[in-house]
Amino acid sequence: MRVMIADDAVLFREGVARVLAEAGFDVVAQVGDAVSLLNRVREDPPDAVVVDIRMPPTHTTEGLDAARDLHERHPSVGVLVLSAHVEPHYALQLIESGARGAGYLLKERVADLDELTDAVRRVAAGGLVIDPSVVAQLVGRQRTRSPLDELTDREREVLEVMAEGRSNQAICQRLYLSQKTVEAYVRSVFTKLGLHQGADDNRRVLAVLTYLRG
Repeated sequence: MRVMIADDAVLFREGVARVLAEAGFDVVAQVGDAVSLLNRVREDPPDAVVVDIRMPPTHTTEGLDAARDLHERHPSVGVLVLSAHVEPHYALQLIESGARGAGYLLKERVADLDELTDAVRRVAAGGLVIDPSVVAQLVGRQRTRSPLDELTDREREVLEVMAEGRSNQAICQRLYLSQKTVEAYVRSVFTKLGLHQGADDNRRVLAVLTYLRG
């Protein structure tokens, strides 16, 4: 799998590149800003990019802006945005943009080889990845009554794991449930949230948005 990395901190960038290379990824480019990343992707699109949310020149949302640009111009390229802090509103922006193959992960997760490589593979395959800390902060907010109140405790547990971008199989493993049981819970969640039509992938994203918005 071919990957590009964009981060203005050279040591961090080199560290991510080494971790991914040791895990079998082909790191085809390392750059220090979003403009360089977009140029390299245009020249030779990879399977996925890993990009810091804050880079030169303003160190605000260059990585997030690059993710949106890549979604429009290169929808087949997965984008994993890394952030040093839990910033739920940016994660929501990424999901609400409609991007497939998108993820938002805290930089501290990079120390966990399995979690980082799993996230890169999932966005490259068109999946959605949201850091568990972001999910926890979003759902911890006070809110008014919503369709989520109709869910049972177990259905909420299933939806919470789904909100991290996990597959049904991963939900089975996390909650120690059978495949058929998880499928039944997922169908029930869709029904209670009013998501009766459309592809399952789209309904999963809409369910996650409902959950994170509260």
